[in-house]
Amino acid sequence: MLPLPVQWRGARKNDVPLLKLIPPGLIVGILAVLIVSQLFFAFLPYRRRAYLPILLMTAVGFGFGQLWDFLGLPSARLGQANVLPAVVFALLLQPAARFVPRAAAEPKEPNRSNPNAPT
Repeated sequence: MLPLPVQWRGARKNDVPLLKLIPPGLIVGILAVLIVSQLFFAFLPYRRRAYLPILLMTAVGFGFGQLWDFLGLPSARLGQANVLPAVVFALLLQPAARFVPRAAAEPKEPNRSNPNAPT
């Protein structure tokens, strides 16, 4: 078999793989936020609502769960991600999702000009 050219041989010794720079807890936390927000969206008995506020409140709840862990309070962990308080906080914040401002679904109509205005 012929030797491969230098540029095709892969990473050099001094290169650090990108995945080594990302902490595993961050990956697990992001996946947990996405999964739990989908579960909240599907199974919580609320009227029709947008997904983005639910995702935002779930992410804030997981942030509070990480703060809980940072303070050293008891928790249940999944790797580096703090799960039990995070899910509880995210569940408690779900009613606040309706107060998250978001863009209107349809653009507003322009104001009508005044037909009685002098020209």
